[in-house]
Amino acid sequence: MLTPAQAEDLIGRHLSCLPIESLPVGYSAGAILRENVYAERDQPPFDRVSMDGIALSSQAVRAGQRRFRIQATQAAGDPPLTLQAATLCIEAMTGAVLPAGCDAVVPVERLRVEAGVATLEDGLQVEAGQNLHRRGSDQRQGALLLKAGMPLEAPDIAVAAGAGMARLRVSQQPAIMVISTGNELVEPGEPIEAWQLRRSNVYGVAAALRRRGFHRVADDHIVDDAAVLQDRLKQHLESYEVLILSGGVSMGKFDLVPAALAACGVQQVFHKIAQRPGKPFWFGTAPNGAAVFALPGNPVSTLVCLARYVIPALGAAMGATPAPASRDKIALAAPVTFNAPLAGFVPVRVETDDWGRPWAVASPHNGSGDFAALAGTDGFVELPPGPHVYPKGFVTRLYRW
Repeated sequence: MLTPAQAEDLIGRHLSCLPIESLPVGYSAGAILRENVYAERDQPPFDRVSMDGIALSSQAVRAGQRRFRIQATQAAGDPPLTLQAATLCIEAMTGAVLPAGCDAVVPVERLRVEAGVATLEDGLQVEAGQNLHRRGSDQRQGALLLKAGMPLEAPDIAVAAGAGMARLRVSQQPAIMVISTGNELVEPGEPIEAWQLRRSNVYGVAAALRRRGFHRVADDHIVDDAAVLQDRLKQHLESYEVLILSGGVSMGKFDLVPAALAACGVQQVFHKIAQRPGKPFWFGTAPNGAAVFALPGNPVSTLVCLARYVIPALGAAMGATPAPASRDKIALAAPVTFNAPLAGFVPVRVETDDWGRPWAVASPHNGSGDFAALAGTDGFVELPPGPHVYPKGFVTRLYRW
C-alpha cells in the first residue's frame, strides 16, 4: 500500500490546474490570486500630513518665529497650496498633501489659535519632517505588493484596491459534488428506525470545504443499487469538476463505488493507503479531467482523509502557495501509544500552556465510527507507523479540520 506522502504526491500529479477568472476586487475575498500585484505609485504618493494641525516652515521656528497667521486650509483630497511667507502657516488636515514651502506639521494639541493666529506651545521644538508620512516611505512605484498563489484576505483586498486594481485574476472555483452512499442513512429531521443512521458525513465535508473558501458545493445521496449509483455518478461527472464520495469503498458486498466509477470510465489511480483510520481511501480521474475522491464511510475516516488529502489537493489545483510545513508543527502534550504498523492519525485538541506554547492533547475515541468524540477537537496529528510509544514533546504535523 502507498504511504500518505506517496498518495499525496500521486493526487497532485493527476489533478489539473483550475482555470483563471477575473473578478471585481470587492468580490475576490477568499479567492486564490493568480497574478502579481505591483504598486501603481509611490506609497504614499505624496508627502502626507499625519496629524491635524498647522503646516509651516521649521526654519522659521528655529529663527525664533512663534506666532503664525493662518493663510488657508489644506484639506485632504485638495491640490497642494503654496505657503506665501515664512511668517504664515496653513491649517492642514490628516491625510492632506503637504503644502509647498512647508516641511513640518505642528499638531493642534501643541498650539493655541486665536483670531486667525496660531501660537506654538512654550518650548516646543519643531524639526523638518515631523508628523509627515513621506512620499514613497512605504513602497516605491513598481514594488511587488501581492504574490500569485496567496489567498486573498481583507488586508490584501485593500492593498489591491490601493494599487488601482479594479479586477483581479483569481482561480476559478471548482464545482464540487459531495455524495453519501448507503441505504442506512436518513436525513436529519426525518423519522428514523432503530437500525438506521443519520446522514451526517456530507454535512461535515461541506462545512469544511466552505470554511476553506470553496463555495460551489452541492450534495447528493445515492442508495446501494449498482444501476442507480452508476447512472447518478455519470450525471455528476458531466456537471462537476470534483466528486467527493463518502462510503462504499471497502470490501463489503454493498461497497459498489469502485465498480460503478470504473463503469463510468473513471481511471483508478490508487485504492488503499497504509494509514489508520482511512485505509480504504480511493482516488481516480475521469476522462474529462474530473477528480474523484472516494472516502471511507466511517465519520472519522471521512474527515481525516478530507483534511489530509482532499483540501490540500484542491488548494494546489487552484494555484495556492503551500504554507510552510513548519507552521503546523506541534508537540505532543503527553505520551501516545500507537500499535498499528500503519501511519496513525490521532485527533487532538490544541491547548496553550502558561508560556504561550501550543501542545497537542490526544482526544480518546472509540474507533473511526466515533464521530461524537471529534467535538471540541482542532484536528489531528500524523504519527509514523507503529508499534511505538511517542513521548511527550514528540514533534509532528498538525492537520486542522
